[in-house]
Amino acid sequence: MSLDWWLSFFVAFAFMEWAAWALHKYVMHGFLWSLHEDHHVINKKSRFQKNDLFAVFFAVPSFLAILYGSLGGPAWIEGAGYGVMLYGIVYFMVHEVAIHRRWRFFNLKGRYIESLRIAHHHHHQVQSKEGASNFGMLVPPLHYFTMSMKDLRRLSPAYQAAHSKSGDSSD
Repeated sequence: MSLDWWLSFFVAFAFMEWAAWALHKYVMHGFLWSLHEDHHVINKKSRFQKNDLFAVFFAVPSFLAILYGSLGGPAWIEGAGYGVMLYGIVYFMVHEVAIHRRWRFFNLKGRYIESLRIAHHHHHQVQSKEGASNFGMLVPPLHYFTMSMKDLRRLSPAYQAAHSKSGDSSD
């Protein structure tokens, strides 16, 4: 694979975090809230959500770029398609497996995963179209990384719920 293939692969992967942030904030929490709402107000009887259709939105252009590039089109288009595909795989593993645990293939732990999990849970504390924060997936706001693990866990909605019911604020 050529240098332009690899460059487009890495640029596409990195660009997807920004694209996912923008689409999440302005499209999913905007005019397509009707598809995204069931991700915030979850029906526990169903394993699938209308929100899952957004994966198709990203998969189709990725597939078409890979196909076009592999059939003789410019190598950079194929590389970009694979970059978007890798982002989709990583997004699935982080969002569905590590954060929401809708699919329990394994249990990821560590400071980075805990920071992502808490940032995303803060996003989900708002169950409406407006007022949410933390729209990114792989790069949450930096303040989640500057806290100690103890302070980070205190931000967890589960921690707050457990301690607000008992009135206990100590560890």
